[in-house]
Order: sequence, then C-alpha cells, then structure tokens
Amino acid sequence: MTSEQFIASKAVEAVKALYNTDVPASQMQVAVTRKEFEGDYTLVVFPLLRISHAAPAATGEAIGAWLTASCPEIAAYNAVQGFLNLSLSNLYWQESFDSIASDPDFGVLPSTGRRVMVEFSSPNTNKPLHLGHVRNNLLGSSVSDLLKAAGNEVIKTTLVNDRGVHICKSMYAWQKSFDGATPQTSGKKGDHLVGDCYVEFNNIYSAEVKELMASGLDEETAKKEAPSIKAAHDMLVKWEENDPAVRALWQMMNEWVFEGFEQTYKALGISFDKTYYEHETYLLGKELVRKGLDEGVFVKDPDGSVWCDLTADGLDRKLLLRSDGTSVYMTQDLGTAERRFAEYKLDSHVYVVGDEQNYHFQVLKLVLGKLGFAWADQIFHLSYGMVELPEGKMKSREGTVVDADDLIEKMYAEAKATSEESGKLEGLSEEEKDRLYHMIGLGALKYFILKVDPKKKMLFNPKESIDFNGNTGPFIQYTHARICSILRKAAEAGQGACTAPAELSAKEIRLVKILASYPQKVAEAAAAFSPALIANFAYELAKEFNQYYHDTPILKEPDAAVLALRLRLIGCIAAVLRKAMGILGIELPERM
Repeated sequence: MTSEQFIASKAVEAVKALYNTDVPASQMQVAVTRKEFEGDYTLVVFPLLRISHAAPAATGEAIGAWLTASCPEIAAYNAVQGFLNLSLSNLYWQESFDSIASDPDFGVLPSTGRRVMVEFSSPNTNKPLHLGHVRNNLLGSSVSDLLKAAGNEVIKTTLVNDRGVHICKSMYAWQKSFDGATPQTSGKKGDHLVGDCYVEFNNIYSAEVKELMASGLDEETAKKEAPSIKAAHDMLVKWEENDPAVRALWQMMNEWVFEGFEQTYKALGISFDKTYYEHETYLLGKELVRKGLDEGVFVKDPDGSVWCDLTADGLDRKLLLRSDGTSVYMTQDLGTAERRFAEYKLDSHVYVVGDEQNYHFQVLKLVLGKLGFAWADQIFHLSYGMVELPEGKMKSREGTVVDADDLIEKMYAEAKATSEESGKLEGLSEEEKDRLYHMIGLGALKYFILKVDPKKKMLFNPKESIDFNGNTGPFIQYTHARICSILRKAAEAGQGACTAPAELSAKEIRLVKILASYPQKVAEAAAAFSPALIANFAYELAKEFNQYYHDTPILKEPDAAVLALRLRLIGCIAAVLRKAMGILGIELPERM
C-alpha cells in the first residue's frame, strides 16, 4: 500500500466516524504536499463538503483532528482552506521502511492481466544503426521493461524494412562500384559496408543529375531520368517478379546487415521476442483494403487507386493502393496490426517511432476504426523527438550520421579516460577494468538519452554524459559502488548484526520517503510511457543518499542498533537503484 493509499483509507474511516457516510477510497484525492507548506501528503477536502455540510477549513480541521487522535501513524495536520496537510509519524515511516526492506519484489506492481506489444527499432537494411536508432532502441527497450514492472505482459517486436527502392539503391551501387567486396574482404561490418553502398549511390546519382542538368534538362526531369535511379527502380520491379539473380543479391546483402545489426543490438543490450520482415508483411493489408471497398469505407478512383477520405476527420484523402495495385506503407501497417492483435490477443500496441511520423499513426488509428476494429483506440504512438549533435542534424545519404557502433566505442573511450583520471581503480584486473569501462560508457549513453522526456528533441554530447557529478549515469553508478563499498567494509568488520530497534532520524526519513514513492513512480512512468520519470527518480535518490553520506558517519556510529538500521537502509537504497536503473537497461557496478 502506498502512502497515498494509506491516507485515503484512513480518510475513509474519518468520514465514516464523523459523518456516518461511506465514501470509496478511490474518491479521496491525495497528493504529495507542496514544498511551501508543512506536511508530507495533502488530502483535498472540497469533494467532501457535500457530506460535511460545513466550510472547507472547518471540514479539514474536523478530519485532521480525528486522524491525529485515532491514527498513531499521523503525527500532525494543518488545514489551509480546502486542503488538509498531514505529517506522518516516525512510526509510520519505520513501518514503511520495514515493509520495503522485507519485500524482495518491492516496486513490481501487481499483474494487470493486460498483454501489450511494443514495436521499436524497425530499421532499414540499407545502412547501419545510428544515433537516432539508439534513442529509438533505448526508449523501446526501457518502455517495455517499464510496462513489465507495472504488471503487464509485454512482447517486444521489431519490423525490419528489408525491401523497397532504398534497398535496391545500395544493391545497384555495390554492383557498380564495389568490385564484389564482402564484409570479410573489406574488413567492415556488413551493415557498414551496405551503408557505404547507399552513400555511394547518392554520389553516383547526384553526379548524373548534375550532368543531365548541364545538358539542358530541368532539375525535376533530370532526377527522374538519371540512369542510376532508373536502374534501382528496374531492380525493384525484378525483385517483385522474383528474379533469381536480384533476389540472391538482395538476400546476401541483407544477411550482411542482419549480422551487423545483431552485433550492435548485443552491445546495447537490446533483444526482441518477435521479428517481422517487410518482405513478408507488405502484402498483408491488401485484403483489408478490398474489404473496405466492399463496405464502402474506401473509394476507388478512375485510375484504379484506392483511397480513404478523412476530410471529415480534419485530415485529407489517404492513398491505400496505387493505381498499379501495389501497396504503400499504410497498407502494410493495417494488415500487420490486424495480424498482431489476432495472433497475440493484444490489449494494447505501442509503436515507438519518431515524431515525423505523427500523421501516419493518426491516420492508421482512424482507418482501423473505420474498418470496425474496436481495438484501434488501443494503439498508441510513442512519438519522440529527434537527436541532434552539437554540429547539427544527421543525413544518412550524405554519410554524416553517427554510427551506433562508433558511438559505443567513443563512450568506452570516454569512460576509460575519465575513470583513469579519477585514480580509483587500484586492485582491479585489466579484465575487470575493461568490463567497468563498458558498463560506465553504456550507462552514460543510456541515462543521458533516457533522462530526457521522449517528446523533446535532444542534443547529445558524449563528454557531458560521462561526468561523474550531476544528473548522469556514472554519478548514479558511482553512488551504488560507494554503498557497496560501505556494506563490504561493514561485513568485513562484523558490523550490522544487531537486531535491537532504532529510530529513524529526520534525514533517514527523507530517504525512506523517496524509497516509498518508487512504486508510484513506476505506475506514473508506465502510464506516461516515460522512462525519464524513473531516471530522475534514481537521480533524486542517489543525490539524497550522497548528502546523507556526507552528513552522517555511517561506519563510525557507536550505537550498534543505529548502525544496523543505517546499513539496512543503504542496502535498500542500493537495491532500489538497481531496480530503477535496470528498467533503463543500465548495470550498476559494485566497485568503481
């Protein structure tokens, strides 16, 4: 039971005793007291005036007086108009701490019985994963773990965009300019090699367009008539016709990319329960489009193209099938959504996709609703802002992206340099140091990205993220390592075995309050699909511990009962930090 639930339950008892009226606890409005007022939690009195038939201040006074007289866990109150501010007693916080310390599943919420699919990553196979994909993957993975912690069954999935003209561009450039190069002969990861092909295609294409314009063609015509773009489109037609040579080249280059992706996912700690491939799903929605035509939901234009008119919904007409009968992305997503809800009996589906696709998902929900699928309202687009670098935006076709692999290496190097400067790695083997550098580098990267609200654009600065002070992953990692060091020293000295009771100090109560708020933070973060709330909870807890550690000589405490309580408290802090940071996919070292 959270503190808010506890106060709500006691307020129910107060209303029953004072006014002989039963009120559901769910109707009691309880929130953390604002900092400018005295108290821990505030009960909103206004909804109870219809029962008390008294002024707000009088009602608050009556309920506050009853609670302090009847509940030893409530120490004091003050009524400010329609708000009753309540201070909880040391007894309450001691009981709360005992409950936290004895519950190995603290922070894991009860099962909701809901099954949720989260789709993220969904890369194209014409380039390696880059910094933008890193934010997508970290968000998708942490939101999945967050929803699990909130009591949901979660299926992590990705849709690999492995067909289309963008793939054919890389294939064409490989044939024309790469002299049969493979990952083995070039010494490059397969996804990087294919990405180089994509950049080279753009170089070839740009040169051709410039040459055609010099010969007198306007830019639009030159772009259509360039030999390379025509060749890429011809290759796509052959692919759809199942041409053996084109299909073999496509499969070979895709396998290079898949192997490269897998290495990057492993380095980031990313995994999926189910992988879909566009070449298997792009035709799924055609039957739905035919159904929509039969039911009059869609219309067919004279040229044979099929549309959904969304003007009455404040949008425009949306193409679902081209005049030649080929499908578009929307067609595929319609069919994929239907299959997933049917196969997995989903209660909800979350798409983790950048905010440039807001319109697409708005249309997807509308069209599915018009087709009669009641679950259309259970589709949620987790729209996130783009990641930019200090030097500006990234462009794949120009080769100006920051590859995920290069970024991971850079974070490792930054972590190594910063750790060696600190001079605190004595006694660790080279293998232990290497593992620590990886842990710190990835922790810095993940935390820096996930502490930002998903809806906001963000500027990524690797050096800033690796700082051991401030709101960073390494700061929280170092806090955990510091706690582990204290606990090791206590164990070596045989301290902490005393079972006599001890009273929490005011500083310790502040720590217990933060710990006690963790389940509520998990619920709030899951409802908002925002790992940032968990990241900032972990920072507040780590910051409060460090202040406590600065002010309190833990191991020098002469009273054995107080020392045992303090060791138990910091052990709980370490455990909750591990749980919170685990949701973010961040490991916490025991030595640092």
